[in-house]
Amino acid sequence: MASDKQAEDIVLLDVKELCSFADYFVICSGAVTRQISAIANEIEHAMDKKKEKLIRREGDVESGWILLDYGDIIVHIFGAAEREFYKLEKLWGNAVPLVRIE
Repeated sequence: MASDKQAEDIVLLDVKELCSFADYFVICSGAVTRQISAIANEIEHAMDKKKEKLIRREGDVESGWILLDYGDIIVHIFGAAEREFYKLEKLWGNAVPLVRIE
């Protein structure tokens, strides 16, 4: 999904043991706002085809961060600077990394 739109540094973290609101975090980056938007749209389209209901979408391309909340799966799409600033992988450093595509 995200890789179809050339998302960078895709990480899937298992956070089941660390938080009560999700089982998995997907974190990825886009180089420019247009790419961030394309990644989010592709993920929404693919999840819709799988009948996964989007609970909430937060952020926008201008902020450099979009969050897609599917309940057990939360997708974070960042611009490079925003990803470096928020450092979610470090914040959730005890999570089990299941997949990393650089």
